[in-house]
Amino acid sequence: MNALISVSDKTGIVEFAQALHALGIKLISTGGTAKLLAEQGLPVTEVAEVTAFPEMLDGRVKTLHPKVHGGLLARRELPEHMAALKAHGIDTIDLLVVNLYPFEATVAKPGCTLEDAIENIDIGGPAMVRSAAKNWKDVGVLTDASQYPAVLAELKATHATGSCKLSDKLRFALSVAAFNRISQYDGAISDYLSAIDFEASQGQPAPLRSLFPAQSNGRFVKLQDLRYGENPHQQAAFYRDLYPAPGSLVTAQQLQGKELSYNNIADADAAWECVKSFDTGANGDPSQAAACVIVKHANPCGVAVGKDPLEAYGKAFQTDPTSAFGGIIAFNRPLDGAAAQQVSKQFVEVLMAPDFTAEALEVFKGKVNVRLLKIALPATAGASGAGAGASGVGGRTDWENGRNAMDAKRVGSGLLLQTADNRELTMAELKVVTRKQPTPEQLQDLLFAWKVAKYVKSNAIVFCKNGMTMGVGAGQMSRLDSARIASIKAEHARLSLAGTAVASDAFFPFRDGLDVVVDAGASCVIQPGGSMRDQEVIDAADERGVAMVFSGVRHFRH
Repeated sequence: MNALISVSDKTGIVEFAQALHALGIKLISTGGTAKLLAEQGLPVTEVAEVTAFPEMLDGRVKTLHPKVHGGLLARRELPEHMAALKAHGIDTIDLLVVNLYPFEATVAKPGCTLEDAIENIDIGGPAMVRSAAKNWKDVGVLTDASQYPAVLAELKATHATGSCKLSDKLRFALSVAAFNRISQYDGAISDYLSAIDFEASQGQPAPLRSLFPAQSNGRFVKLQDLRYGENPHQQAAFYRDLYPAPGSLVTAQQLQGKELSYNNIADADAAWECVKSFDTGANGDPSQAAACVIVKHANPCGVAVGKDPLEAYGKAFQTDPTSAFGGIIAFNRPLDGAAAQQVSKQFVEVLMAPDFTAEALEVFKGKVNVRLLKIALPATAGASGAGAGASGVGGRTDWENGRNAMDAKRVGSGLLLQTADNRELTMAELKVVTRKQPTPEQLQDLLFAWKVAKYVKSNAIVFCKNGMTMGVGAGQMSRLDSARIASIKAEHARLSLAGTAVASDAFFPFRDGLDVVVDAGASCVIQPGGSMRDQEVIDAADERGVAMVFSGVRHFRH
C-alpha cells in the first residue's frame, strides 16, 4: 500500500506518517513535507524519484505527472487499467494526504498583495485531490488533520486481519469531504479575485476590492436536518457559515431539550443578536450589566437590563406577559438558580445564556423539553462602532463586533446581500432638535429604546423607561398602527406609559405619529430625522412640550 503525503499545514502529520509506516505503508512525499518526515527518521520517497522528473518552476510543477495521477485514477477492478499501469511502470497510490496552500489565510493578512495571493493558489494539490476523490472506491483521500484518527483506526483494525484497507463507507465520506474542500477553496479564490478593481488597484501596494464580488459563492456546512420548516408541509435544514462569527447562534451547545425547530432557530437568533448588544447594561452602566430579551415570532416582546439576571428577567417579562408565553428567552450573563426558578414558572421554548450554574441546570432538569443553549459571548459584543466593514477576504468574512458583517436574503431566483446593521449609536451623536432638552435620565432611556428598536420588525415603535421596554409595536404597514399597538399592549400589561421614552426606527413622515405617542404618555422621542416634514414634526414636539432627538440613522428591519 502506497501513501502520498503533501501538506501545507503539518499539524499531526509526523505522528500520522509514523503510524502509517508502522503498518507497512510506503511513504511518498514532496518538498518540505518529505524533508520533515526524513528528519524524523522515516523512510520517504520523493515524488521526483517516482516521476523521474525534477520539481520545477519554484515547485509549481511537481505532482502534475501521469505517474502520480495514473496511480490515483486507475480502477483496480479493470484489467486494462492495471495493464496500462504495468506497461508504464506506474505504482498505485492508495492513500492521498493533502491539504492545500493557505490561500484563505494569506489573503486575510493586512496588506496582502495580488502577487502573494496568486502564489498561494494551489494547482497540483486540488488536481490530486480531485483524482483521488473521483476514484474513491480504490483511494482514500484526506484533506484535514481531523480525519487522521478515524483513518488510522480503520487501518489498524483491518491490518490485524491482514488486509489493511479502508471501508467503502469511510472512503466515500472522505471523497465527499474532499470535493467540499475543493469547492470551498475555489469559492474563496473566486470571491477574492472577482472583488478586485483591477484598474483602480494599479500602483497600489494591495489590491482595492469591492465588498460585493462579481460572483458570490456561498459556503455553508449543514448542522442538522429539521423536522420541518416554518410549517409542517415544508422541509428544512440548518446550516452554518464555513467560518462562523464568534458568539453567533450556530456556535451554541445544546445542553438539553427537544430538537430545535426552524422557527425556534429563527427566533433564537433574533433574541441572541439583541441580548448580546447589551454587554455593559444600559449604555455602559455596570450596575445594570445583566440583560434579558424575550422574543416571540422574531420580535422582542420584552427587553430589560438589571443588576442581575433575575431583575432583568422580571422587568422584561412585565412588558408583555401574554406574548412571553412560549417565547424564546436570552440572557447576556450566566443564568443562576434564582433567575432559573422564576423563568421556570412560564412556558419557554428556548433558553439561552453564556452559561448556566449547576443550580439553574437542576431547576430545568425536570423540564426535559426546554431547550437550553449555551453560547459564548464574543469578546467585543456590544462595542461601539462606525458600522459594518466587511472585507470578505478570501472566504473569511471580516467580523465587526462579533456579529455577521453580511446579511443575505433570498428573493425569487436571486439573492440580496448587504453589510449587516451593526451600527451602534453613541450619546455624542444625538442631535437635540427641540426647545426642550432631554434630561440625562431621558437620554439613557432614549438610547436604550433605540437599541431595542433596531431588533424590532418595521414599522417599529418602542416605549421604554428605566431600562425596560414598556410597549412594543412591530411589523405594521402604518407607523401609526405600530404606535397604537404598543400603547394597547402596555395597557394590557398594566404599565403606565407616562414619562416614557419612545424610539421610532424611521422618521415620522407627519406629526400624527408623534401625537399618538405623546398622547400615550411619551415625554421624549428619538427618531432618525430626514423627512421633508421634519420641521412640522419638530414644531409639533415643541407644541406638545416634549424633547426630541435625531439619530441620523435608520434601522428598518424586514
